[in-house]
Amino acid sequence: MAAEADIGLIGLAVMGQNLALNINDHGFRIAVFNRTTSKVDDFLNGPAQGTNIIGTHSIEELVKQLKRPRRIMLMVKAGEAVDENIDALLPLLEKGDILIDGGNSLFTDTNRRVQELEKKGILFIGTGVSGGEEGARHGPSIMPGGNSAAWPAVKPIFQAIAAKADGEPCCDWVGEEGAGHYVKMVHNGIEYGDIQLICEAYDLLKRGLNLSNEELQQVFARWNKGILDSYLIEITSHIFGTKDEDGAYLIDKILDVAGQKGTGKWTAINALDLGMPLTLIGEAVFARCLSALKDERVAASKILTGPDSRYKGNKQELIDAVEQALYASKIVSYAQGFMLMRQAAADYKWKLNYGGIALMWRGGCIIRSVFLGKIKEAYQKNPNLNNLLTDDFFKNALNKAQPGWRKVISTAAELGIPMPCFSTALAFFDGYRSARLPANLLQAQRDYFGAHTYERIDQKRGQYFHTNWTGTGGLVSSGSYNA
Repeated sequence: MAAEADIGLIGLAVMGQNLALNINDHGFRIAVFNRTTSKVDDFLNGPAQGTNIIGTHSIEELVKQLKRPRRIMLMVKAGEAVDENIDALLPLLEKGDILIDGGNSLFTDTNRRVQELEKKGILFIGTGVSGGEEGARHGPSIMPGGNSAAWPAVKPIFQAIAAKADGEPCCDWVGEEGAGHYVKMVHNGIEYGDIQLICEAYDLLKRGLNLSNEELQQVFARWNKGILDSYLIEITSHIFGTKDEDGAYLIDKILDVAGQKGTGKWTAINALDLGMPLTLIGEAVFARCLSALKDERVAASKILTGPDSRYKGNKQELIDAVEQALYASKIVSYAQGFMLMRQAAADYKWKLNYGGIALMWRGGCIIRSVFLGKIKEAYQKNPNLNNLLTDDFFKNALNKAQPGWRKVISTAAELGIPMPCFSTALAFFDGYRSARLPANLLQAQRDYFGAHTYERIDQKRGQYFHTNWTGTGGLVSSGSYNA
């Protein structure tokens, strides 16, 4: 059997099938395999009918179809399934062959796989792929990282099938080891935040203003033509206009219990590990957890009371204020995400191109928006920018949005409508712009009860002091460290 395929793909769920079709459309020959081999036949006789896609019924057959160096992309569930496929492939591969994990793997797993496979002469790439089934079919955002020696061999394929923004592919090399999957993890965390912010805006407009689904659709459609122009705002407008088979609006029939696959949680945990205040994404994760307590919430609603949730002021003024608050909170969410990536690059010794990452997110992915072009411009102007909030564009945008932002959060508090992500975004903004925070009292308390020491404003940084606050505590102090 002559090797004919440019790349192989294992895993024919929705994402795998659509990526295979996308690769075929761009003139590359692809061979596919699925553990349940009937799916291969169904694919070839269905969506892939009439294409040049090669179906195989064993891993051995797949490998034989591939030109050297062999390029094989795994589109399987993160975790054990990835390792199981790698173990099955290893005896069939040669030095210089390339394995690509296109699932949502934890970046530390990718670190391990890159290192282990490099010792065996195999080049491993952990690749974040965003855009859902539509993106996979017509152009996703692709975030590859791992063994850089593999990049030249996969670059032509990846950049051909990726979405394009301003004519540039939403795909470039991210960095070493698990950097690609890390950036995808942060992308997903930001996605959690974006979705929760939109849900909070919906809650205030629905409960506070009693807007109909038709009115909500019109509001979001209008927002999508302005500063909030984005994929998520666009689909939200479409959701509000979608009706069930009986003619009733579908949104009103969906149970208010959120699911999650873990990438938002991973982002929040990593932020804690690195000491970064990723408050908005953390609140977004916890909001999903709270939604899951449906039975408890229903019971509590019959016991705990709050204010009248109906807003009695000017309706249009509040709608406009929500637009500004949503925009400002979104800026904070992205600023926090890029803060986290900056710290990760320092801790993990990666060289991340933040403007390039913003470009990769400009098209194809779930969080794509016009807004990301401004992030790209900010990092092009200053690659060493510490925080997006200090860039002139974002500073001015936040100053303009502040009155509406504060009005929305205070109004929601008065109406008893929870807005955890809006609120924490403003709290972060106010904290970040404060030259002095009350942590001096916190340090005094820690020293009082635990002799944990403190620094002084009238002494050089790095010198630690302990006070015998009660006169009976002694002069011995604990060691001081920063998490």
